[in-house]
Amino acid sequence: MAEDTRPDLAAQRAETYASFDDLARDGALPDSADIDYFLVPGSEEADWRPLAQALTEEGYDVAWIDEMDDPEDQPYIVATLTDQPLSASSIWAGEDHATRIAAQHGFAPDGWGFEA
Repeated sequence: MAEDTRPDLAAQRAETYASFDDLARDGALPDSADIDYFLVPGSEEADWRPLAQALTEEGYDVAWIDEMDDPEDQPYIVATLTDQPLSASSIWAGEDHATRIAAQHGFAPDGWGFEA
């Protein structure tokens, strides 16, 4: 298993709450949504398959994205929690959990998004 990358969860949490606040200020948000968490390999040894299995066991729907439009982009995992209440705290709960699992498999967080 890859080395734990120890993400800065406090900074990540602050950024998530600030981003959500910006979105909420810009307009009405739905009450619930499918929330996507994006995870990128943190090293060349990172294998997405064990991470996908671990996230699936925790209730995330997982997709490996490796077809890039820009050759400088790298493949990534999208881990989705469907039909979630939409709030900064609900986004953070899923993000925190996914980030901790990802770090154990050599992956790092790379943002989140949602679809109502």
